[in-house]
Amino acid sequence: MNTTFVIREAHTGDAPEVATMLGELLAEITRITGQQAFHFDFTRSLSQFEDFLGKGRYFVFVARTAADQPAGFIALCESYALYTEGVFGSIPEFYVRPGFREQGLGLRLLSQAKEFAAAQGWKRLEVTTPPLPQFDRTLAFYEREGFAISGGRKLKMSL
Repeated sequence: MNTTFVIREAHTGDAPEVATMLGELLAEITRITGQQAFHFDFTRSLSQFEDFLGKGRYFVFVARTAADQPAGFIALCESYALYTEGVFGSIPEFYVRPGFREQGLGLRLLSQAKEFAAAQGWKRLEVTTPPLPQFDRTLAFYEREGFAISGGRKLKMSL
């Protein structure tokens, strides 16, 4: 099935749908890895979404079907590091609902993100994917789209 999608920049009214899809993304990662690495709270995600958008350094593009059904999203945030030679963008969240995969939607969302990043004057985009065999397809997708492995594993520490 080939679905028609509309992609647009998100606004605060999109918070419930984006938070729902975020929960789906985190649940999928948890299921695949077998590790509870996230503490998802729907209400907190709603509030943070609105706050982050308002600060102007967090940007989200949502994809909807012609029937106005949310199908996926990509989030970008502005980052700073000396090793990147300036301001760059990172993709903290990127999700296409399973029923809409293999239809080119991920490619379209990523293309939207690349255009946006270039317009912002960002020097590069970075994305993280778990270094596990279960994510080989995800890694191959990013590599096909011009991303190159640039370092080790992503680590975290809760504060």
